[in-house]
Amino acid sequence: MPRWCSGRNPTRSVRQAIPVLAALAVALGGAGAALAAQPQPWQMWAQPAASPTMAKIDNLHIYLTLIMVGICLLVFALLFYVIRRFHHSRNPVASKRTHNTPLEIVWTLIPVLILVAVAFPSFRLLYFMDRTTEADMTVKVIGHQWYWSYEYSDHGGIAFDSFMKFDEELEPGEPRLLAVDEPLRVPVGANIRLLLTADDVLHSWAVPALGVKQDTVPGRLVESWMRIDEPGVYYGQCSELCGVNHAFMPIEVRALPQAAFDAWIEETRQAQGLPPADDPASHPTSTAALP
Repeated sequence: MPRWCSGRNPTRSVRQAIPVLAALAVALGGAGAALAAQPQPWQMWAQPAASPTMAKIDNLHIYLTLIMVGICLLVFALLFYVIRRFHHSRNPVASKRTHNTPLEIVWTLIPVLILVAVAFPSFRLLYFMDRTTEADMTVKVIGHQWYWSYEYSDHGGIAFDSFMKFDEELEPGEPRLLAVDEPLRVPVGANIRLLLTADDVLHSWAVPALGVKQDTVPGRLVESWMRIDEPGVYYGQCSELCGVNHAFMPIEVRALPQAAFDAWIEETRQAQGLPPADDPASHPTSTAALP
């Protein structure tokens, strides 16, 4: 039996969770990035938002849920009214009315208004998620079978591959199937432009807590962005079926304070034999736009 099932009663857990679902949503929505590292057993909501994009996704989700609940309540209320009002005991002679123009106008306009109410915030979020015009740094993400590569074109060409850790390589507290040997490190509060591609088959770079899920296509460069509000470790996985080891392509993003990130950059430059930050050779013409 899987570890996350041991000692748990699914029926009891679901029954206990139903009365507090609304409270759970509020609590998770305001819990902050400290809980956003990875999925939790029996989790019933999205991971707490760790980026502005995910916060907006959460808000839109709640907004759409309220609209759907309102529609359901209206439909059920009308249904119960019709059942009671037009029961044969109250209407022994059925109405022969064939149409009602005002009513037909109303039930046409209401769906149109609902669609408009859904469309405007949805398009606003889509444009917000698309790309940033004020990027503080650029990271190129390359999907392979079955690992990820990262290139820091703004930091002297730092590049490395990121592989999943096997069970015997895990440090205490690291999650199985999610921890990697070389995580992507980024500074907290920076607008990070992501340029994504693949060199073999389709992959998808997805980190739920950051609100990022972008397909990587061989021969094509796509752009996205993220900004992480709080230091922490955020996990994701490849979300596009890419072969036999698709399940073993985790993503680990570590958000560091600016000073810690700068120290890691200098340490990595030295380890990779790259020029120091003040050397003009450390700022070559960027090739990040090339797949």
